[in-house]
Amino acid sequence: LSERLGQQVVIDNRTGGGTLIGTEIVQRATPDGYTLLMATPPLAVNPSLYPKVSYVLERDVAAVGNVAGSTNLLAVHPSMPANTVAELVALLKAAPGKYTYGSSGIGGAGHLAMALFERMAGVQAIHVPYKGGAPAVADLVAGRRNLMMANLTTAQPHIRAGKLRGLGVGKAKRSPLFPEMPTIAEAGVKGYEATNWNGDVAPAGTPRAAIERLHKEIVATLQEPAIAERMMKAGLEPVGDTPAEFAQYLKSEAAKWGRLVKSAGIKPE
Repeated sequence: LSERLGQQVVIDNRTGGGTLIGTEIVQRATPDGYTLLMATPPLAVNPSLYPKVSYVLERDVAAVGNVAGSTNLLAVHPSMPANTVAELVALLKAAPGKYTYGSSGIGGAGHLAMALFERMAGVQAIHVPYKGGAPAVADLVAGRRNLMMANLTTAQPHIRAGKLRGLGVGKAKRSPLFPEMPTIAEAGVKGYEATNWNGDVAPAGTPRAAIERLHKEIVATLQEPAIAERMMKAGLEPVGDTPAEFAQYLKSEAAKWGRLVKSAGIKPE
């Protein structure tokens, strides 16, 4: 992207606050096209999750485009006597509250994806939040947790090594990285879909010409075979939709997860 724009692109990682810190920095930045937020699902979820956030999604950010998608994957420790989603549902129904699952934190993508699974499948498990997805997966691999709705990018090496068992993916369609693995919807929980995304937004008021130029060069970068191949190996599928399409998607994500946060009574610590 730096080569295409003729400008150095600097990655400024601002961790903490469930992505709120990074979001606030971009929200307050000069809307000149030189500051972007690589957003993830919490951008759409946080206004419903936290009583006070500094931004209103449709008012304070301008969509540039969805860059890449990755799927959640329902994984269990190999000691679990469940080889399919249906068998896991039966196991959880027989012993509600017995089994535990980890996540990257309350209100994170993995937690919400699992909460949606629990409600749609009519099951109950104990949520154990961690400070990040990696330690949650590590405890699942070690057998200290029973199951998890993990990001495919994190879980795939453990599944290929036989340290975890993947039962289904959260996408509406099967993942090209695991074509033999069914979707959770086709494996028995009809209508289930929970995916992760990585998309660019800019501060509200960024000139339309700047947004269109950024979108054009981002899409061109995603279409480079070497870039696309590297992303796919990491579990990321290039997207590159338009600013208007991404804006509509953000709106639908906010509505979907907002309903779940409210109905499930999910509250941050």
